[in-house]
Formats: sequence, structure tokens, C-alpha cells
Amino acid sequence: MNLLSVLRDSYFFFSHNLLAITRLCLPLIVLEGLLLQQVSTLVAPETATLWRLLAGLLFYPLYSAALILFLDARSNGLQPRALDLLAAGLRLWPSFALLAGLNTLAILLGASLFVLPGIWLMVKLAFAEYLLVLRGLSPLKALHASFDMSSGYFWPMLGCILIVMLPLWLLDGWSQSSEPIASNALASLLMDCTGRFLQLFSSVVLFRLFMLRSSLPNDD
Repeated sequence: MNLLSVLRDSYFFFSHNLLAITRLCLPLIVLEGLLLQQVSTLVAPETATLWRLLAGLLFYPLYSAALILFLDARSNGLQPRALDLLAAGLRLWPSFALLAGLNTLAILLGASLFVLPGIWLMVKLAFAEYLLVLRGLSPLKALHASFDMSSGYFWPMLGCILIVMLPLWLLDGWSQSSEPIASNALASLLMDCTGRFLQLFSSVVLFRLFMLRSSLPNDD
């Protein structure tokens, strides 16, 4: 796998389908941001992170599943309607939410031991969402299959994820530590939604990696 080729192709796809991706995902991202903002103000600071993770499971599975279906359809030359994609995402929501919860729990447990196990699990489980949505695997089978599918491709996958996500993590950390932004509800919401929308590019990159890996022999 050539990192530059993957990133170039992903950027080309993302930029040329930006309007469709915006219409599909941004309204739900804004609703998610509003909900997370309300949760943060209603719960105790020591439990805010847990409640935000749980609240995120309401919207993230819906727009992520719809985006994966959109990526697959556009890769096959189709132009699906946003409402059809969201309806399909809604049908997948129970299993996708369970998968997202298990995925997040595994990564957090790994990160609680040391940072590196959390990063390792994040890479090894990166294909699970695509396996669930596109191949119809159950959450547990998708997690297991992602482990197998990523074998031998850890470093290219890690490189792509870090190149895309590290700047976004730094932006998120800066916005949370910036007092003018943290104390301004509108600015905080804008930064949060911007970061979540830009993270959709990582889904495009991982989809490209998934398709490349699927085309190689012995991927089962």
C-alpha cells in the first residue's frame, strides 16, 4: 500500500463529493454537537466523558453507516439519495451502535494501560465498521475479522490514520484548552462540529484502505 497514493485518491474523492457528504452528514453532526453540549452542562464533570460517549452513540452510527454506504455506492458509479442512505443507516443503527460501543470500550481499555495498546487496537479494529455495513457481519464477527484483515498492514494503516487524525486531535485539544472558545457556547459548538466533520475524511481514507485490502488475496 502506497500512503501517498491512498491519501491522494481519498482527498480527490472527498473534495469532489464534498457537497453530497455535507448534505448527508453535517445536519446530524450539528445535532450531535448540540446534544453533547447539553450533556456536558447537565452532568458532573467527572462523568461528562462517559455521558458524552453514550450520547454520541445516538448519532455517530447513523451518519457513519450512511457515509460508508455512500462511499460504496459512489465507488460503483451510483448516485444514491441521501434519504435512502439515512434510512439504510437507521436500519443498521442497533448493530452499528453496539459495534461502536465495543470498539470504543476496547480502545479506551487499551489506552488506560498505556497509550500504545490503545493505538494498536484502534488500527486493528479500523475495518470493523466497513465489515459490518458492507459485508453484513455481526459486531463481534466484524471485530474479529478486522483483526485478521489488518494483519500485515499495520504500519501503512497507522501511517494513514496518524497523518489524518493527529492534526485533528491537536486542534481538538487546543480548542478545549482555549478559554475564549471553551467559555463561548457558539464557538465551542462550531469547533466541535468542524472537527467532527473533518474526521469524515478519515472514513474516506479507511474505506480506500479497506477496498485495497479486500482486493488482495487471502483477506478472509
